[in-house]
Amino acid sequence: MTEPRDDLDIWLHTDVNPLPPPPGTFELIRKRARRRKVRRATVSAASAGAAAAVIVTAIVALPKVMPSVLHQHPTGNSALADNSPSGPSRSMAGSPTPLSSGSQSASLPVLPPVPAHFEPTSATFVGLKTGWVIGQAGTPGACYTQYCTSIARTDNTGASWYGVPAPATGAPDGSTGVGQIRFLNLDNGWAFGPELWATHDGGHSWTKISTGSLRVLSLETGGSEAFAVLGQGCTGAGSDFAAGCGQYFLWSSPADSDDWAPVPSLPGFTAADPAAGSATVVLSNGVGYFYTPAGLLESGPTGGPAGGPAGGPAGGSGAWTQVSATALPCLPGAAQPGGRPSAGQLAATTPGNLALACPDSQGTGSALRDIIYTSVNGGQSWQQRGTVRLGAAAYSLAAASGGGLVLGTGAGIYYSSDYGASWHQTLTAVSGGFSYVGMTSPAQGVTVPAQPQQQAIWFTLDGGQQWLVSAIRN
Repeated sequence: MTEPRDDLDIWLHTDVNPLPPPPGTFELIRKRARRRKVRRATVSAASAGAAAAVIVTAIVALPKVMPSVLHQHPTGNSALADNSPSGPSRSMAGSPTPLSSGSQSASLPVLPPVPAHFEPTSATFVGLKTGWVIGQAGTPGACYTQYCTSIARTDNTGASWYGVPAPATGAPDGSTGVGQIRFLNLDNGWAFGPELWATHDGGHSWTKISTGSLRVLSLETGGSEAFAVLGQGCTGAGSDFAAGCGQYFLWSSPADSDDWAPVPSLPGFTAADPAAGSATVVLSNGVGYFYTPAGLLESGPTGGPAGGPAGGPAGGSGAWTQVSATALPCLPGAAQPGGRPSAGQLAATTPGNLALACPDSQGTGSALRDIIYTSVNGGQSWQQRGTVRLGAAAYSLAAASGGGLVLGTGAGIYYSSDYGASWHQTLTAVSGGFSYVGMTSPAQGVTVPAQPQQQAIWFTLDGGQQWLVSAIRN
């Protein structure tokens, strides 16, 4: 007679095969152990009065680990960047104040440092918190590579910055180098002026795009596309790479590829006087405006979700047409270093609503001023709105919230709350003033100093009325 089956006894005497841990468990344990060792070593060094030596050692070692962390967000995942409409809460009272990085959790990964002596020449943001600046850093021959072109990224609206990869090229020098940057989203970005480089992996790697003998003078993004103004026959040297161009073209490409081609129906535009010509493109909510060297305005859809269905050989643009046979109130003028026009500064608030700042020929010296014109029908007609006394040249115009306009000049930043009828200065000039101002949202914007030696950029969180300085360093 067999004994009754005892399931409990069978289970107790059966060989047990332990289940494997979840994937990544051992790597997580190793990482935590390393962090614990680092914390203990830091505390021990500090108590022994050797904290400075530890910090120096860490900084010296960082370039060796850069390839493994260059594509990381401070939380460890670049896809988790907070680009929500609600920006950080900071005091806006008083004169421009530095942005503070605050304390950083010990659990965050160590990020690559911003190269020493970083001098920014351009900035771009894809949300209220995440942005990039490009410029030159270090001393030639003493950079991380043979090139000193560098890029820094922030994920907290400029409270802190960290180094990321940059195109393997130098500063703008005639037909070579780059000094400007634009990103459409967290993946797709471009460095340009006069060369063209593209990234489609968030800046982890950069590829040079061939433009033949044409120089890239300006570039903007909208919908699902990038648009660039290219110059042919340009003779400018050094940082004046956009000077002396004989013809100007508008090209576009789908943002996630490098399929650059002329925008349909737009021929090349000839400058009557190459020494005094320039052109630029402005995009606003699915509509683009090409400001030609003759002062005419071409307009069309930017393609993608905001601009309607794809239609052109470049993968997104429909045909662009001339807005009016009448030129705008002023010509773009000669090109500035960096590619922007030196005379007419064009901005778009919403499709059809445009603003233009034109130098007043009657104003000279300290009485130098700009006349502000506006259009409510996409540039078909213009009305004089007001004047702004600057005492220096105007470099860049941007639209803010509630009819606001922000003007970057050699004398500082000027703000209008009534679409250009009246103005007041909201940021006193640093040496040389501000070469570019742009709005990420109706309330938040950024301005870049004309002299990169400032090693900083400035933010506004209230549409241009007050500004905060952000030094480009960790």
